Amino acid sequence: MGLHDLPRPVAVALGGGGVLGAAHVGVGHALERRGFVPDLIIGTSVGALTGAIAAAHPDRAAPWLEQVWTRLRRREVFPFGYPPSRASVFADRGLRRLIARAGLPDRIERLAIPFTAVAMDLVTGEQALLDHGDLESALLASTAIPGVLPPVTRDGRILVDGGVTAYVPVRAARQAGAASVVVLSTGPESGPLQRIAPRRRADAIAARAGLLMLRNQIERDLLEVSQQIPTVVLPTGVDAWPAPWDFDQSQRLIDTASATAGRFLDRLRVSGPHLYRTEEAS
Repeated sequence: MGLHDLPRPVAVALGGGGVLGAAHVGVGHALERRGFVPDLIIGTSVGALTGAIAAAHPDRAAPWLEQVWTRLRRREVFPFGYPPSRASVFADRGLRRLIARAGLPDRIERLAIPFTAVAMDLVTGEQALLDHGDLESALLASTAIPGVLPPVTRDGRILVDGGVTAYVPVRAARQAGAASVVVLSTGPESGPLQRIAPRRRADAIAARAGLLMLRNQIERDLLEVSQQIPTVVLPTGVDAWPAPWDFDQSQRLIDTASATAGRFLDRLRVSGPHLYRTEEAS
């Protein structure tokens, strides 16, 4: 049993990662070339933006996204010199323009494929699953990196980036009714753990702790969900990840992920609840 035999409904879960989300586009190419269309799409942070576009344009999102990613520059998303308030370093006007150019409907319910954006309630710490209502505010909430982009007030809640609570939203996919899930996850947090001690500098120690925190969250959620339903984690093949704001390497991420995920999908065999991924990522 391979990709097209996964139990339905099958969800695609797209994780966070900023510019590293360009790898989502490469994996999307591999899926589209094999005629795969999911029943549900669940996205966190940049995965919410990519996921909403895929939900709006099934079968043809990857080529459009590749053009966007390879032309995008840091100043368009994180423009210096426009502090909106004391709540964030950058304004969200760049993201608003990007969303406006994506050809999306105004409401989540009007997307071609059922879609959920994952955010976090900044008051309660609870996961917020945004599966209906205004689409733009849902995407802005899911991508609102705390302190970097402004929080979003939606339905009386103050919401920030869903990556804080669900960096890879497989539990949300299960909660949405998925009988199997295909995971698009990016970044060093999602790959093999290099057992090296960081340099004894504050920034290096903080970066290492953050990586371990996210990786432990990802592994916990993957193991929990894979005990209940088939959970397929598509590899990207990317070993050298750029900085999260370095858009110049988008084409490399796309090409590498497309080839690696394609080879994995052609060999995929699924037989019941389990975590299916490359041995290197385990």
